Amino acid sequence: MEEVRVLSDPLEARLLAPEPGGPVRVALAVPTSGPLGMMAPAVLNCARLAVAELNAAGGLLGRPIELVLLDAGRAPSAVAGDLADLARSGAIAAVVGTHASDVRVAAVAALRGRVPYVFTPPYEGGERAPGVYLLGETPARQLRPAMDWLVRHRRARRWALVGNDYVWPRMLHDAAVAYLRAASAQVVAARYVPLGGLDPAPLLDLIARRRADAVLLTLVGSDLAAFNRAFAESALRAPRLCAALEENGLLATGGDATGELYATMGYFGNVATDAGLAFVERYTHRYGWQAPVLNGHAEACYDGVRLLAGLAARAGSLHPAAMDATADGTTITGGRGTLAVKDRHVNPPVYLARADGLDFDVIDAF
Repeated sequence: MEEVRVLSDPLEARLLAPEPGGPVRVALAVPTSGPLGMMAPAVLNCARLAVAELNAAGGLLGRPIELVLLDAGRAPSAVAGDLADLARSGAIAAVVGTHASDVRVAAVAALRGRVPYVFTPPYEGGERAPGVYLLGETPARQLRPAMDWLVRHRRARRWALVGNDYVWPRMLHDAAVAYLRAASAQVVAARYVPLGGLDPAPLLDLIARRRADAVLLTLVGSDLAAFNRAFAESALRAPRLCAALEENGLLATGGDATGELYATMGYFGNVATDAGLAFVERYTHRYGWQAPVLNGHAEACYDGVRLLAGLAARAGSLHPAAMDATADGTTITGGRGTLAVKDRHVNPPVYLARADGLDFDVIDAF
């Protein structure tokens, strides 16, 4: 099996000057520390799988791909500064990012369109910077249909909104207020908390005092797991809708047996489509059945690497302006099926799933 080289020290990438015909170095920005660090093992596996498949088929523009791993769990300014240094020095030719939106905002400003940047997770919408390509679910596709489903099927009328304090939760909550108003529901409580070290008790007290009969959670990583563990142990039984809960987060929670924990994502590992089953088979063949569990963040990173290669092949170049000019109509196939680019965005399918122990039961598709 072909090995994939991953440079885990950005300094090493800067010291290894690019050579004509040598590897195309792609920065893989993913949290390996902090509250989102739990996503790293499966994300890195999926990135390596995509690179191995592309390299076996001729690489990117005829050159092998080499990944440069960058810890995106640090402060946004630190991540952005490292990416800008790597791009300015010519040490990287592109970025694939699976990380929080505050890091994306800082990175876009620091990179200034020098290299193409593919951002893969669910995000708040509205990004229009040149050279930036977005794979993630936006609120109108991810949040609105799921909230409408809970209003109709669970009579969820009084909502509490609980999230971490950065751009993605705040903008999702703004959208949720409008969606609930249109569905004849209301927001009775809203709270933002710092990222990391969550104390769930004040949040549970707020939900109880305001008599919320549903909760939208835009907490992420270890904070989301801590809240869901505490909620399940409390006397509260309102349905919870999570916009960033995937298989790793459910395992970190210890599973859920309340029947009232919901997640909305563009991919779950047990979605039984032809593309989904084929992706699981390739992943398991490469890494074994005990590998880090597949999930939406990891599969999207696989798609992100393949999208970068597809955009470059269509443009015949890795120059962001050339890629922007030819991006529309680029297609890739991954675990979510065939995805097409329009206006530098991809609109994936979106599913609503309910936690059942340590797994998800997909109950609707939008």
